Formats: sequence, C-alpha cells, structure tokens
Amino acid sequence: MTNAERILRELDSHLDHEVRLVLYGRAAIALGFEESPEGAKHSLDVDVSITMSHVDVFRRDEHFWDAQEATNRNLKKEGLYVTHLFEAKEVFLRRDWEEHLVPIALPGLRWIRLFRPATLDFILTKMMRGNDEQDMADVKFLVLQDHISPADLETAFANMVIPDIVELRDAFERAKPVVLKIARTANTS
Repeated sequence: MTNAERILRELDSHLDHEVRLVLYGRAAIALGFEESPEGAKHSLDVDVSITMSHVDVFRRDEHFWDAQEATNRNLKKEGLYVTHLFEAKEVFLRRDWEEHLVPIALPGLRWIRLFRPATLDFILTKMMRGNDEQDMADVKFLVLQDHISPADLETAFANMVIPDIVELRDAFERAKPVVLKIARTANTS
C-alpha cells in the first residue's frame, strides 16, 4: 500500500458523506498512473486542489475539516498527512481544467471520489516551484506517460492561469524552458 493510499483510507474512515477530491502532487502520480516511480509511492502527504465549483461546499463542510484533522492526528507518528488544500485559482492550471479531470480508482473507499488533473494540467502544477529537481523528474515521467509534445505544452501555456504573484510568475519562467526541453528530448528518443 502506498502512503497516499494509507492517508486516503484513513481520511475516508472519518467521513460520513461523499467528498470529491482532486489530487495533484506525488500522491496523484502514485495513484493515478500504473507505472508510477517508486519515489512517488513514498510521498508523505496528499495534496488536493479544490475546484472553484466546490469551494463554497468545502468551506462550509466542517465535518470534512474535522476528518482531515483526525487523519493528520492519527497518522502523525508515521509522518503522513493531508496538506495543501488549494483553491484552483491558487494553482497553475488551464482555464478549462475541470472539464478534463481523470478519475482515479481506489477500491474500498466508501466516501471519497478521487480525480487527478489531465496530464497537461498536472505538468503545469509541477511548474509552481520553478525548475525544482524533483518536480522536473515528475514532469519527465508525465511527458513520457502521455507523449506530451512541445506544441501541446505551448498550447497549455497559452491557456493557463497564473496567480498574480511575482514569485509564481518567476517560477513559471524558470520552469518553462526546462519543461520544453524535457518534451523535445522525450519526443526525439
């Protein structure tokens, strides 16, 4: 069982109603792809992007927040936790990203319905820390999984929303040439 599975099963055990979670980060790689890298399976957290259409529901859902706290408390000794619950407007994504969500099957969950961003959107989220080495390794994995071309990326860049924060714009500019090079290299080998 991956760490992401362990975290999500614990969270599910504290819920009493359906919750839709869009995973990103290494947990989404571990659960959303068949041949995920070993390192993704050992990620210590689960990152969630909250779709703008569900923001108000999440804000009012006190039971969800109680379940998250209980999960983090129960898994603290193992160093596992649910973190980074971001509203979509705080993450690099294409404008229409919600239309391209990919379901993640995790049998045995009672209340949680899992999704991940489409691979292009997933790559965009990986650019938020600039050309971070681990994120760029994840980008390479994602590019190879779905045969993402430089042209695909350029189209995604033209349709993405970057939060109006200087540090994030700078991170995007640092990551962009690295991501394009990864796609060029992957598509020539």
